[in-house]
Amino acid sequence: MESFSLILAIVVVTALAFDFTNGFHDTANAMATTISTGALKPKVAVAMSAVLNLVGAFLSVEVANTISKGLVDEAGIRPEVIFAALVGAILWNLLTWLVGLPSSSSHALMGGLIGATVASAGFGAVHGDVLVTKVLIPAIAAPLVAGLAAMIATRLTYRLGRKADGKASEKGYRAGQIASAGLVSVAHGTNDAQKTMGIITLALVAGGTLAPDSDPPLWVILSAGVAIALGTYLGGWRIIRTMGKGLTDLRPQQGFAAQTSAATVILASSHLGFSLSTTHSVSGSVMGAGLGRKGGVVRWSTATRMFVAWGLTLPAAALVAAVAEWVCGFGSWGTALVAVFLIASSAAIWKLSRREVVDHTNVNDHGVPGEEQPGVVTQAIAAVTPPPVGTVPEELAATIPAPSSTDPAAPPARTAV
Repeated sequence: MESFSLILAIVVVTALAFDFTNGFHDTANAMATTISTGALKPKVAVAMSAVLNLVGAFLSVEVANTISKGLVDEAGIRPEVIFAALVGAILWNLLTWLVGLPSSSSHALMGGLIGATVASAGFGAVHGDVLVTKVLIPAIAAPLVAGLAAMIATRLTYRLGRKADGKASEKGYRAGQIASAGLVSVAHGTNDAQKTMGIITLALVAGGTLAPDSDPPLWVILSAGVAIALGTYLGGWRIIRTMGKGLTDLRPQQGFAAQTSAATVILASSHLGFSLSTTHSVSGSVMGAGLGRKGGVVRWSTATRMFVAWGLTLPAAALVAAVAEWVCGFGSWGTALVAVFLIASSAAIWKLSRREVVDHTNVNDHGVPGEEQPGVVTQAIAAVTPPPVGTVPEELAATIPAPSSTDPAAPPARTAV
């Protein structure tokens, strides 16, 4: 077994840096709805999520093995290739964080790894069947399944609780949100922390420190879990604002349904070894919960920007990683140049973010796109949704005259509940 080389040490540190960005980039997945509905204070929410992320990192290594053993050929992959992949993933994470878009850290890492591998060893080094079955198909299916489940759960929740006291019901659902948010945090740790474990394990195999087909060592599991937990505690407030307020306005019932649906999908995918995007799952469930409430509005302009970012994630990260790998191919000075570029670009993005600071003090402010009228999809779903029992249809309510202010004996007007 060979000792650590300098490039291998750089790769491990860069991988943990990516894990850190993954943490604050994806905090919104677990806590955005809990924060937006007031179930937990912002700092308490991210602290809870950080601890549970760390716990989740120790529960499974199936996703880590998908990345380290399945996506690309271990043979011929040099540590420089993995370094280039991480550069592409980190820069995409930081750019989407800057503009507050909940894109997929998972797909940024996948795209970076694919781009760098193709630049180094050609398309034959990428296992296309694994890419399709365990990355691309789940990327499409996850938001659809989570969204449909959340929409059904939201409608069922409102129907079952239609006779319950409003304040008591909301208080109960806030408590349920805290539990479901914890479940999403654990699920995030079991899925996203493992991606960094897988990339570090692949680097250790490429550098000759680990034998091929090895599982992640304990120190890799621990360091990846700690890195993502620290990033989560820092809080990706920009993306939390978009997820909690930018896509739709959530009530506690919807938040509980969205988080429970997303956690179920994520945990199931982790068990199967699918490198699922927790961002796709949670975003889909939030939109589903928005559509599930009568009169709920999904802001499709925000959702469209988010979909565009999803589509660009894999190719954009792959392109940056491929260029980085080409520069690294010039030798040590090329690798050093890429490292300097990464640090300088990260610093520039952070400086730009200081122009408009978003943190725990203003995350719930209405700094997102204004109220958007229901779109075609929302109106179509609302049109076929039966009103709750005892509700007067809006069309009928509009025909009932209001009581005259000069006639104190006039009965009160009936309005929709």
